[in-house]
Amino acid sequence: MSKLANLKLAMGISIFIAGFIFALFLFTLLFLLQLDTLSGLIVGLSGTGLFILFQYLIGPIIISAVTHLHYLKPGENPWLETTVKELADKSGVPMPRLATVPSKAPNAFVFGRTANSTTLAVHEGLLKNLNKDEIRAVIGHEIGHIKHKDYIVMTVLSALPLIAYIIAQTMFRAAMFSSYSTRRQKNEGNAGVIFLAIGAMSFVVYVITFLSVRRLSRLREHYADAFSAYLTGTPRSLSSALAKITYGLSIMPNAPSEMRAFYIEDPSTAQQEMRKIMDMKNEYDLDQDGVLDERELEYAMEQEAKSTWNQLNSLFATHPPTFKRILLLREIENEMHTGQYTSDRIYARV
Repeated sequence: MSKLANLKLAMGISIFIAGFIFALFLFTLLFLLQLDTLSGLIVGLSGTGLFILFQYLIGPIIISAVTHLHYLKPGENPWLETTVKELADKSGVPMPRLATVPSKAPNAFVFGRTANSTTLAVHEGLLKNLNKDEIRAVIGHEIGHIKHKDYIVMTVLSALPLIAYIIAQTMFRAAMFSSYSTRRQKNEGNAGVIFLAIGAMSFVVYVITFLSVRRLSRLREHYADAFSAYLTGTPRSLSSALAKITYGLSIMPNAPSEMRAFYIEDPSTAQQEMRKIMDMKNEYDLDQDGVLDERELEYAMEQEAKSTWNQLNSLFATHPPTFKRILLLREIENEMHTGQYTSDRIYARV
């Protein structure tokens, strides 16, 4: 698993960049407000740390509430329990707690505070609309997230752009209020200008940290896909699962925005992908039978992935375009057929 070091390095770099920019941002903020630098920086960093800790602690509670989880009792779904136990043992991770989500949308996700307290949640729509091999591949993907501790890193890291955004909005409102007060009192003052400058700077920090977090989010999906391919030995099953999930999500109502990064596929991204594909349905319907089958759907995704607009738009996405994920799985499948795909090459194609 030598390339796993690359994921850890990418996580480390993303955390460093976001953390460094945020610390520099706090220092500049204190300078503009003419506050004592050392004590102010300590207060700022302490406040940031407390906010991250709060999000880390409260996150699982919020997820459970917004998704209306139903935690499975022992023996309630024997096949699911056995499958998850088998893949968790094979991966060397603790058995996660199992739950289902009363939703027709085909999706799945994991969350938790530690490796010993993770929950693997599966939507009822996934269990109903995918076959057992595809469900097993999806579970392997989620086990990959547990193995890589993605749920912890993303929960903590996503707090930084959120803090910057809150500060930006607060400063912009303060600037408007200050400008209004100054005009009414007919006096000179530069408080509004300072607030506006801080707001603009905060927004820039928000954009940079936001893009950094999103890039890491997309990368972790590829690593989890590769892990699932190795764990289950059937990358084709995950490919077909992703195609079905993308189509299924495209016709479902939007999921809670705070959950997008946790799912195996982002509903918003899926809807965008499928909307463009359906606009070009006649071109992608190769046999002209009026229905896009799995092969035609993958072909459509491949063509859409080449779009310059889609490539630029993907910079803001939590997940890679579906076909890029399918293409990676195809490369892994081809390597498996050669008999050379071993444990030290799990992430070689990422």
